[in-house]
Amino acid sequence: MSATLKRTPLADTHVAAGARMVDFGGWDMPLAYGSQLEEHHAVRQDAGMFDVSHMLNVDVTGAGATDFLRRLVANDVARLTTPGRALYSCMLNPQGGIIDDLIIYFFAADRFRVVVNAGTADKDIAWMQRVARAEGFDVEIAPRRDLAMIAVQGPNARAKVWAARPDWQAATEGLAPFNGAFVGDDTLVARTGYTGEDGFEIVLPAADVVALWQDLTAQGVRPAGLGARDTLRLEAGMNLYGQDMDELIHPNQAGLTWTVWSKDAERRFIGRDAIEQFATPAAFLGLKLNERGVMRAHMTVRGAQGEGEITSGTMSPTLGVSIAFARLPAGAKPGDTVEVDIRGKWVPAQVVKLPFVRNGKAVEHS
Repeated sequence: MSATLKRTPLADTHVAAGARMVDFGGWDMPLAYGSQLEEHHAVRQDAGMFDVSHMLNVDVTGAGATDFLRRLVANDVARLTTPGRALYSCMLNPQGGIIDDLIIYFFAADRFRVVVNAGTADKDIAWMQRVARAEGFDVEIAPRRDLAMIAVQGPNARAKVWAARPDWQAATEGLAPFNGAFVGDDTLVARTGYTGEDGFEIVLPAADVVALWQDLTAQGVRPAGLGARDTLRLEAGMNLYGQDMDELIHPNQAGLTWTVWSKDAERRFIGRDAIEQFATPAAFLGLKLNERGVMRAHMTVRGAQGEGEITSGTMSPTLGVSIAFARLPAGAKPGDTVEVDIRGKWVPAQVVKLPFVRNGKAVEHS
């Protein structure tokens, strides 16, 4: 391990459990604890947990917090009126490219929490502070590196969290998806995740995270690493920043047009002018390989509408075939047959709607 890699408060726990550790965006993170396949199936069939403490929680507070976030991100935080309610959004640059995709929690008009990706955290904070200063917003931006984060996912995830922490059940049992509640002064339990399964993402003081991890393990929640997280999110049709989108990609080129939303036609969020005037549409769809092989990022796809490119690809443990996301020419649609260049051989694949898996079951694609 390089001495320069950052470590989460659970890093020693992962090593002690025999995890294979890898460099993930400058963080020393577990790839798998043994069988990536078994970790994947545990989340789909029972309950698994992921250390996501490398992601950064950022508190945005102050009298100007609402106006600041309405300017900063493409989705409209004015939609959030219930404390604990969250939304997914893209933070765009003036050219309409995606600086990051993030989740924003509303607690009050002057109090929000933004969860940003690990690999983009430093540039995200710099951009947020730059916008706040340049445009004179009365807002405080506070990165919370004192917090850790565990995602517990799967059909039995919530029940096993309550078994480990019975006193949390009353405050969290009634939560709808994309809502969170504080169960202590600084512990937030949110019904969100990155696997397509039910469950909680738990943000808590770093000093408390090892005990929670151990107690969840005792309840039969299986530790899972980055490998399973990637196959799960791909099956669930969820984008990965830096792979499926980046600062050169507009939301409508990554299947994220739905995140560009405003009930206020006059709200000029950063990047709006560019995506209205210059955005080049693309079809962002799924592929299922019709023959043996594995699709990977950057492979070329060709079809009746022209050439496209795979952004993410893998072998689906749930479906037993290779699946991928592809950025295809406008006009490509589900049901089309295309070919994928796999090591010099053109292999047929079917274009399908995302996701591939919903609630643990394969989605039927005609």
